[in-house]
Amino acid sequence: MGRVASKWRPIVPLAALIALAPWPARADTAKPEPASQVSAQGQRIVDATRAQLLQVRTLLKDQDSQASVGSGFVVDASGLAITNYHVVSQYALRPDRYRLAFTMAQGRTGNADLLAIDVIHDLALLRLHVGTAAADFAPLSFRSAAQPLSKGERLYSLGNPLDVGFAVVEGVYNGPVERSFLPQVFFGGSLNPGMSGGPAVDADGRVIGINVAARRDGEQVSFLVPGAFAAELLQRGRSAKAQTQPMYAEVTRQLVAYQAALVDAFVAQPWRSAHLARYRVPVPQETFMRCWGSASSETQKYMRFERSDCVMNHSIYAAPQLRAGVINVRHESYDGDRLGALRFAQEYSASFANEHFGGGFAATTPRCKEGFTDSDGLTLRTVACLSALKRFEGLYNLSVLTTTVDQPTRGVQGRLDAVAVDFDNAMRLTAHYLKGFGWNPKADAQ
Repeated sequence: MGRVASKWRPIVPLAALIALAPWPARADTAKPEPASQVSAQGQRIVDATRAQLLQVRTLLKDQDSQASVGSGFVVDASGLAITNYHVVSQYALRPDRYRLAFTMAQGRTGNADLLAIDVIHDLALLRLHVGTAAADFAPLSFRSAAQPLSKGERLYSLGNPLDVGFAVVEGVYNGPVERSFLPQVFFGGSLNPGMSGGPAVDADGRVIGINVAARRDGEQVSFLVPGAFAAELLQRGRSAKAQTQPMYAEVTRQLVAYQAALVDAFVAQPWRSAHLARYRVPVPQETFMRCWGSASSETQKYMRFERSDCVMNHSIYAAPQLRAGVINVRHESYDGDRLGALRFAQEYSASFANEHFGGGFAATTPRCKEGFTDSDGLTLRTVACLSALKRFEGLYNLSVLTTTVDQPTRGVQGRLDAVAVDFDNAMRLTAHYLKGFGWNPKADAQ
């Protein structure tokens, strides 16, 4: 499908995570407000929360070179702190190679233990140490769920952007993110790399969310993890022991539970159908996906086609090379009447053969099964491929490619991809997808 349809609008990921890596991600957000524009309330927030803020660094174990930098905040007087999972993921998965350290806004430094993680909501719970003993800290508190936010309410995001110093970013609460499978807060403010894991607070200094991501293609469009999930992690991990072994098994356990819920929700929704003259082609509901479409340009006179891409804009950061919990669906319809049967067959077959089925660092070489399937009387050529995730036992990447074969100069090709699903759910998705194809009984055959 990639060869013919090469000029489509790119699908832009929802957001870029905002931890600071050795090769910093481009900060495509709005320019910080000048100091003169920072409100008096913002100044009070900085003064009231400065003692609870920290920078979290993942360092090489035997030296001080940092592999990633993010932010965090104290949530318990005994020295418990919250940050993002993606900030500390290298340590979580390779504690033999990395260690965790922190620096507080007032200059206090020390080491940190990792106690618990919530991979699905991108959170981690740390215990801070100064020297060899735990120390007393002043914690931030969470805003009660009994006090819901109102749209337009002023918020203050705190962190250490670009490793240049602790800062406050003023913005507004714009409600929950729409069409997202997981709850996230839409923050109208400019988050930058290095602020991941820092708190977003209300005018009273109570935590309402945790900085996690920002759109690369827009300004003042950022995202927060709802504070309730951090409060839950604090209660669950408060008494946990320091994690000193790789946490692949725990990450896998959480991903397995998540993919089960995601697939259940996906297959429970009826397919929409693309408005094609001859075929019924499955198009997902846009409950937690967005669908983009386009058509061939006027310069492409002989092979005309239309394309639809339906993508989940949110993924789960499981490891540096794995974004899990994603289902994407696309199709392309081709009209080659002006080409003739021979040239159409060549280009149509080349497009079908020009597909990539994964593998790489995170997954094994895909194993594929090719054949023909009857779906509501429509014969489809299908290729289904599975790649096992190398460090997450029992989870696979799935790709299903389909093409119609009944017309000499017209056809439809479709593809479904799912990242990090178990075998049973891979089979469920495959069956559900193929059943979405069929003849269009309301249209005249052409």
